[in-house]
Amino acid sequence: MRGLAEQIELAIEWAGGLLTPRPRTPRLRPRAAPPASASPPPDRPRNSEPGTRNALVDRLLALRLPAFERITTHRNEQVMLSWVPGKVLRIHEGYAAAPDEVLRAIVRFVTPGVRRATRLAARRVFLGFPVDEHAPRPPRHGRPPRVAPQDRAAHERLVQLHAELNALHFGGALPEIPIRVSGRMRTRLGELRLDRRSGRPLHIGISRRHIRRDGWVSVTDTLLHEMVHQWQAETGVPVDHGRGFRKKAREVGIEPRAVRKDW
Repeated sequence: MRGLAEQIELAIEWAGGLLTPRPRTPRLRPRAAPPASASPPPDRPRNSEPGTRNALVDRLLALRLPAFERITTHRNEQVMLSWVPGKVLRIHEGYAAAPDEVLRAIVRFVTPGVRRATRLAARRVFLGFPVDEHAPRPPRHGRPPRVAPQDRAAHERLVQLHAELNALHFGGALPEIPIRVSGRMRTRLGELRLDRRSGRPLHIGISRRHIRRDGWVSVTDTLLHEMVHQWQAETGVPVDHGRGFRKKAREVGIEPRAVRKDW
């Protein structure tokens, strides 16, 4: 288990929950203290938002949530909650509509010293609640993903590679899909993100570190790996690394195992 100074982020993918340790969020520049009349009650963490989100904070506190200096909410599609013990808790706004049973599971999950089995059982409970039905993310109106200036050349090459590999190995049957160069991936080389409700492919992500360190032969294999997952999603079969994946991976000429590298 990592130290308390590291943030633990719960990232939700189609196959289930994934815990990914993340560094502590950098400190913001201190601001002038607000007038005494504007100060929040002493039992409320700083920077909790108004309205229904304040109600969520109140309910969590009533259920004996551990002390946090700051609690904020969000509508991220993949991350349900993240926290730095004793410092920051970020939680999906949709949990404001959850029953107490679900909120109790969240409290158990972020409580220090809880047994691993108890934490895993709690995770299953709160991941089963459809937060996006109660606090959906605003539509993006089909806008393409933003590409950082340093990633433009790599992004263009990945888009072209996807088209070429689609024609060569899938008969051009795979639809175009947004491709992102990710600077956040540390142990994953690539990923296919799916809509959690419909199973529809959202985008393919490729690690920036992977591109810079391993070269385009390896990156091409990684892209093909994710395209096999895209093929699974488009044809309505489970998106996994089972027998069907391994068979298709061999057909397109890549190693069927999911490979991870330590950097």
